[in-house]
Amino acid sequence: MRKIVINGGKLLSGEVAVSGAKNSVVALIPAIILADDIVTLDGVPAISDVDSLVEIIEIMGCVVKRDGETLEIDPRGVKNIPLPYGKINSLRASYYFYGSLLGRFAEATVGLPGGCDLGPRPIDLHLKAFEAMGAKVSYEGESMRLATDGSPLQGAHIYMDTVSVGATINTMIAAAKAQGKTVIENAAREPEIIDVATLLNNMGANIRGAGTDVITIEGVKRLHGTRHQVIPDRIEAGTYIAMAAAIGQGIRVTNVLYEHLESFIAKLEEMGVRMTIDEDSVFVEKQDNLKAVSVKTSPYPGFATDLQQPITPLLLTTQGRGSIIDTIYEKRVNHVAELARMGADISVVGGKTVYNAPDQLTGAAVKATDLRAGAALVTAGLMAQGKTEITNIEFILRGYSNIIEKLTALGADIQLVED
Repeated sequence: MRKIVINGGKLLSGEVAVSGAKNSVVALIPAIILADDIVTLDGVPAISDVDSLVEIIEIMGCVVKRDGETLEIDPRGVKNIPLPYGKINSLRASYYFYGSLLGRFAEATVGLPGGCDLGPRPIDLHLKAFEAMGAKVSYEGESMRLATDGSPLQGAHIYMDTVSVGATINTMIAAAKAQGKTVIENAAREPEIIDVATLLNNMGANIRGAGTDVITIEGVKRLHGTRHQVIPDRIEAGTYIAMAAAIGQGIRVTNVLYEHLESFIAKLEEMGVRMTIDEDSVFVEKQDNLKAVSVKTSPYPGFATDLQQPITPLLLTTQGRGSIIDTIYEKRVNHVAELARMGADISVVGGKTVYNAPDQLTGAAVKATDLRAGAALVTAGLMAQGKTEITNIEFILRGYSNIIEKLTALGADIQLVED
């Protein structure tokens, strides 16, 4: 068993660079299956989700070369084979293979998706879109099969009943090579959607409106190779900015796109966090006398659900009482009990996380229950007096590239230990 061991209470300083966006790259890699030539991605993060996706596409027949943060994928030898449950259930983003395989072969058999347990995350919106485009759904054991009657997918007018990043991206991928025009209404607007649309357009797709609530895709017959730079990870950026405010004495976070973090930055400013925002970086000063605030998540450009857990340890340094309401995943509260184990006055009351601060945290043995909960526990361990041991760290390594090395460079006493 692997665990992260932190000897906390040390102030951090220096510079940390944000890696490429996890939530982009896990969709970009499956989308490349649609291409008829080599596609190169730059800025690919060193995370286990990427390792899993590379292994899957190699099984399918892709030739992959990896050099640091550059990933070269040749999809010309891709075969339409069933993707087994055992390989697929390690990550949620496996559902993007539905869209890419349907777009290329008009059929797909893929194991049901896995990932973090954040409560119900149905894929009914994905299936509704695929069915509107002519696919039929059936189940074979722990896999799902989607297939047309042998003809290509057909463009369709699709209204998303709720705003869904995954369903928006998946529909966009499938529609890129469909016959005719597809319109997605009530589409999600996240930066990662724009990133995937940019890749597809650079490959020859015809997608307009990404980043708005109406996306129009004119299907094309062929997609060619290209080179694409993955956008910076706004969730990783927010995590390090919050960490810098909680335990830093002057930290610059680089490779940051401020426009992707406006609601998050606004909440930090409401707390009184002092920082300097430059063109592609944020310098966070040493903080004092921060004010307790309440946080409510909402779809982009609102406060991101992925950032409510990473900001929680910072909230515990403020003066007063506040709350967190997650309107996207209301069960995203498993970090609360772990923080309470470290001495935080925090609890879940009626679906709302309530905290009283400031709290002096003490090192403890805690467990990461999902990716962003794990990030919160890392920050809490850095803040705490004494030793913190975090288990279930596979969740953390799914989404934070070189986190041990990055924090060590800032002065943290943190190690990944093979138990």
